[in-house]
Order: sequence, then structure tokens, then C-alpha cells
Amino acid sequence: MSRFIFHPTPIAGLVAIERLPLGDARGFLERLFCADDLAPAGWTGPMAQINHTFTAEPGTVRGLHYQRAPHAETKLVSCLVGAVWDVAVDLRPGSPTYLQWHAEALSADNHRALLIPPGCAHGFQTLNAGVQMLYCHSQAYAPHSEGGLHPQDPRLAIPWPLPVHGLSLRDASHPYIQGESV
Repeated sequence: MSRFIFHPTPIAGLVAIERLPLGDARGFLERLFCADDLAPAGWTGPMAQINHTFTAEPGTVRGLHYQRAPHAETKLVSCLVGAVWDVAVDLRPGSPTYLQWHAEALSADNHRALLIPPGCAHGFQTLNAGVQMLYCHSQAYAPHSEGGLHPQDPRLAIPWPLPVHGLSLRDASHPYIQGESV
């Protein structure tokens, strides 16, 4: 029995995942990852790395990050404490949704995650204080393959729910998209 419900999005391979906690009066058990159960949603690689982030202030934006081939990765992103507005941007040339984005609210309360396919950038904005995120990666971080999009790029026109602040120097220095490709 799968512990997940898959919700397709308008971007091919980008899947919102609803985790199904099993609970009783004591609390609950919730599966965060299972390669076999997630394979139908698109998880095909190994689990190469797991990262945990803490973000102190609401309105903080982290991202939009991606890794280029041969280190392009599948990510499974979950919010364990608090809530975020999680965004993926399709960067796959030839995709019918190239340079389009999709967002999902992820929170500890709604038990949702986002499975992000290779070739998509990812970022989020914290909706409250003290947010903790968990990322499962199919590839290890490769600094020479990393890329980023400016989260306030007018070409993307992402309507962040809160005023954007707290950008890292790296994220604030990502260039705006020029022309028709990244």
C-alpha cells in the first residue's frame, strides 16, 4: 500500500505529493521517502544526498537553484516545520512549458511535498518564522554544475505571496533571463 497520493501539475514530471500519515491518539507516523512508492511519480535515481534547512524569518526567498547535466537532479522537497510557497521553473529546452513556473503551498500541516524533475529550477518563500525544509536529492551537489535564476526576474513574473527579502548574495546576483534561453 502506497503512503502517497500523486497530483500532476501543468509541468511534465513535476508532481505534488500528498503524504498519508497513519495516526492514533498518540500521534502519527508519516513516510517521507520510499523509492518504490515514488517511482510511479518519477523518482528513478538513487538517494544521493539529504539536506535540511532552517529559515528564521517570513518572506525569505531561497532559490531559484538547479544543477546542469551531467549532475541534473530529481528533488523531493518537504516542509517539516512551518509553511512555504514552493516554486519550480521548467528549464528544459523544447518543453512545451519552458520557462513556465508552478507553485504549491507546502506545510507541516498539509503533508504535501513536491517532486521536481531534472531540468527544473527550484526555490521557495517562507510564509512564517522558523521554517524547516527537508530535501532528498538523486545527485550530490556539484558546485561546477550549479545554476540559478533571479527570483524576481520580470520574465518569470513569479507573484511571491509576501514582500521578498532575505535573498542571499548568491541568489540576488543571479542574472535575469536574456532572450529565449537560460
